[in-house]
Amino acid sequence: MKVLWLIGFTVVLVWSGINPKDQFTWFLEVLPTLIGLALLGATYKRFPLTPMLYGFILLHCWILMVGGHYTYAEVPAFDWLRDTFDMERNNYDKVGHFAQGFIPALLAREILIRREVVKSIAWTNVFIISVCLAFSAFYELIEWRVALISGEDAEAFLGTQGYVWDTQSDMALALVGAICSIIVLARWHDRQLSQLGSSSGRPHATA
Repeated sequence: MKVLWLIGFTVVLVWSGINPKDQFTWFLEVLPTLIGLALLGATYKRFPLTPMLYGFILLHCWILMVGGHYTYAEVPAFDWLRDTFDMERNNYDKVGHFAQGFIPALLAREILIRREVVKSIAWTNVFIISVCLAFSAFYELIEWRVALISGEDAEAFLGTQGYVWDTQSDMALALVGAICSIIVLARWHDRQLSQLGSSSGRPHATA
């Protein structure tokens, strides 16, 4: 599992770095994946995650790498969708922001449950959504600051495509993603948490 994960990560990372649309934008977009890789490596032995969470984290990395290679405003498949369905913009960035809620929600849920931060299902879900919204807002603040520093490269990094409500819609999609993650993945996640607890010899409570 670990070897396959690393192969999947490395192959797509290398592909994304070959002649990207904009080298600086590529670096900015894939930097979170490299930080994530370092954190996963540092915590792998003392706090291993469930297989499904590792899988979704890899998927999130791929989304970022594809966006870094083409820039979020110019991913070819979403250009085709825009032209075919007469959309106003390339919406690949919206996929990324939905994932920014959907996948971190699973990570937050796993940490909250395994660390027994809260006991109630309702409060667990409130904390998950709050964490995802905070993360989304923090990322928008980073985007804003980097855009000010990068100047002419700002549009490629932000991918706003002239949409005045881009920041608000990004955070709204992260919220929707977090809620969908809780609804769709909770039972599957609980089963994997139970299996992880059994294999480690320590029970993991589920919400």
